[in-house]
Amino acid sequence: MKRSPIIILLFFVLIAATLSAKERPNVLFISVDDMNDWAGLSRGYPGKVHVPNLKRLSNLGMTFDNAYTASPVCCPSRTAVMLGKRPSTSGIYNNGQWWFPHLPKAISLPMAFRSNGYKAIGAGKIFHHTAGFNPPVQWDHFQRLVFNDDPWFRGKKINYPWSKPTKNPAGYPFSGMPRIPHEGDWGTIPGLDEGKYDDSKTVDYVISELGKPHRKPFFLACGIFRPHLPWYAPKKYFDLYPIEDIVIPDVLKDDLDDVPEEGKKLAASRRGDFIRIKEQGKWKEAIQAYLACISFADAQLGRLLDAMKKSKYSNNTIIVFWSDHGWHLGEKNHWHKSTLWEEATRIPFIMSVPGITEGGTDCKRPIDTLCIYPTLLELCKIKPANELDGVSIVPLLKNPEIPWDIPAVSEFGRGQCTVRSERYRYIRYSDGTSELYDHSRDPKEWNNLSGEKYHDVIKTLERFIPDNFAPNAPSKNTYDFDPYSYTWIDKKNGKEIHGK
Repeated sequence: MKRSPIIILLFFVLIAATLSAKERPNVLFISVDDMNDWAGLSRGYPGKVHVPNLKRLSNLGMTFDNAYTASPVCCPSRTAVMLGKRPSTSGIYNNGQWWFPHLPKAISLPMAFRSNGYKAIGAGKIFHHTAGFNPPVQWDHFQRLVFNDDPWFRGKKINYPWSKPTKNPAGYPFSGMPRIPHEGDWGTIPGLDEGKYDDSKTVDYVISELGKPHRKPFFLACGIFRPHLPWYAPKKYFDLYPIEDIVIPDVLKDDLDDVPEEGKKLAASRRGDFIRIKEQGKWKEAIQAYLACISFADAQLGRLLDAMKKSKYSNNTIIVFWSDHGWHLGEKNHWHKSTLWEEATRIPFIMSVPGITEGGTDCKRPIDTLCIYPTLLELCKIKPANELDGVSIVPLLKNPEIPWDIPAVSEFGRGQCTVRSERYRYIRYSDGTSELYDHSRDPKEWNNLSGEKYHDVIKTLERFIPDNFAPNAPSKNTYDFDPYSYTWIDKKNGKEIHGK
C-alpha cells in the first residue's frame, strides 16, 4: 500500500524526536529553600543530622564543599539562577520586586530548554513562590505550590489566591511562642498525613512525570519548600532529634564589635526574633524544628531518587541539587538569612552527570549559583541565547582538582557584595566599609581583618565586585497584577504585560 508523504514525514519526525530524547541528557533540577550546609555533608552543625538521601546523592555525583548563593534572599537568589543574571545586572535585589514585568524579554532557564527541543515541566518553588513570580509561559506545564495545608500561609489570600484561606486553625501556632509572624511557628500539623504536605504533593507530581514516556528530552524542576519557615513537618522527623541532643551554635557576645555599621544594620532587622526566642527558652526547640524540616526535605529527595532509579531515564539524566541560600540560627547573633556572612551565603550543592562525574567525589573550589545556567547549557549542548553572568563549572565536574581562580560572589541589596575564595571572605558595603575573614584560621568569622595589613588580599578579591550595580527594579506596587490571567498593568501608563 502506498503511504502518503505526510505519514512518511510524521514517521521520521517521531524517529528524530525519539533519538533526540535518547541522545540528549535530561535534567532533574532540584531546589530546596533556606537550607544551610547543616545538611552534614561537609561542615556546619556539630551534632547529628539525618540526611541519608543527600549522602546517597553525594555518592552518585560531586559535592561542592564551597558553594554559595548569588544572594541570601529568596527572590533575587532564584531570579539570578533562573535568568543567569546577578542582582547587580537585573536590578532584582529583594522579595518585593517582580522580575517578569521588569524584564519581559529575558530568557529564563526553562525557556532556554524549551526553545531547544526540551520539554520544560516542574512543580513547587522554583522561581520565588508568591503569585506573579512564575508566569506559566515559562513552562510546558507547571504545578503551583498552593500551601493548602500550611497553617501560617492559609491566611495569605493576597499572595496565594488559589490557596484555602482559613486563618488560625486549631492549635496554631504550635511552637508556643508569642506571635512572631511566622518566625515563631513550628511543629506538626494535627491530623495531617505526610502524603498531604505540600512538598509531598510537589514530589508526587515530579515522580509521575518520571514514570511517563517522553518523546522529547526533559528539563524537570522540583522545588521543595522546606526547610523554609514556618517549620512544620511530620512528627517522626522531630523524633529524630531529641531536645537533649540539640547543639546550640557557638556565639561570641561581642562578635559584632568589629563589624561596620552597615553590616550591623543588615543583621539588626532580625535580631528581635532571636532575642525573643532566647527569652522564651525556645532556642533548642527552634533548632530541632529546623533540623526536622531538613530531614523531611531529605525524605522527599529520597522519593525522587527512588523514582529516578526505577525510571528508564536513570542513565541519561543530569541531577543538580541546590539551595537558594543559607540560614543563621544564632551564629553572629543573627536569626534568619539576609546577611553577607558565611551562614547565610553557604549552601549544599551537588551535581551528578552521567559519564562525567565520579560518584562520591568532593570539590573544594569556590562556586556560586550563577554557574548553574551556563553549566547545564554546556552539558546539554545548548548555545546561550543571551549573555550570562556566571561561568560553566564543567571543567571542575571533569576534574575537581584543577586550578580555579574564580571566587564565589554573593550580593545583597544594591552596592553590597561579598567575595569568597577558598581561604578568605571579603565583604564590601555600599558605603565602602568592609570585612575580611581568614577561614583557614577563623571559620566562624569572629575576627574582622580588613585593613592595610591585608591590602594585597583585599585588592585581589575586590576586583570581582561588580563595577556597576543596576538601579532597583520597580517594586510590586508599581503594577496591578491579575494572578489568574498573569497580566501586569503598569499603574503609570496603563501598559499591559502578559505572562500567560
